[in-house]
Amino acid sequence: METEEREAYALLDSGEGERLERFGEVVLRRKLALALWRRSLPAAAWEAAHGRHEGSGEGEGRWHFRRPVPEQWWVRHGGLRLLLRPNPFGHLGLFPEQADNWAWLRERLRPGDRLLNLFAYTGGSSLAAAQAGARVTHVDAVRGVVAWAAENARAAGIETIRWIVDDALKFAEREARRGRRYEAVVLDPPTFGRGPKGQVWKIERHLPRLLAACRALLAERPRLLLLSAHTPGLTPLGLAHCLADAVPPGGELAWGEMVVPGPRPLPSGAYARVAWPP
Repeated sequence: METEEREAYALLDSGEGERLERFGEVVLRRKLALALWRRSLPAAAWEAAHGRHEGSGEGEGRWHFRRPVPEQWWVRHGGLRLLLRPNPFGHLGLFPEQADNWAWLRERLRPGDRLLNLFAYTGGSSLAAAQAGARVTHVDAVRGVVAWAAENARAAGIETIRWIVDDALKFAEREARRGRRYEAVVLDPPTFGRGPKGQVWKIERHLPRLLAACRALLAERPRLLLLSAHTPGLTPLGLAHCLADAVPPGGELAWGEMVVPGPRPLPSGAYARVAWPP
């Protein structure tokens, strides 16, 4: 229990354009433009952080560390243990707002279900699905990120995940043409991205096409489809409308705001999801 507490994630405070988080024993400050409110903790708590990420628009930024921070370390959150590495974009490999979706996957999936995870990044949803006994296909365009996710799986003793480095849209459309079917599909598309061969992804242009491919990939008796996004202006209801257009009838549609729990819960994107009865 002591080890778990030392490795736990916690949102400590937010406001005035930043968030203050504890990743295990490391406390970090990161930019958050939507945090327009006042901070709750005194300035000394913020100044005591190990480091701070300074962003530069939507591109890369820089970390400034005032205290030593490991190159990588482990943290626990939402029933998972994940390897963290600070990158120039301010990410570390953990998206704590997804914890509720991970719990939903564990609750809904059944052993043997085939699940396709697109834009799967460091694999939080892949690990949660595998914990439920699903056979997971994990797809991301960045080879290093897929290797990172595989490290998380190995550390958890999970060996049932199929790892794919590919453009999510192209892969989904090829799988549909091959006649592959999945009981579950999870996707967390970025606002903008590039595939391994330079393919360009723009969510406003390509999401409807990707959802059409996902519908073609669903098994005759589907289990679930989960869509999440962090695109500014793309609301939970907007995602729900996109999903309603793309899925077969008979499922229960729900949507909401993804939230990081803490003293002042932090809005962090939107989700829409459909679950079909057994």
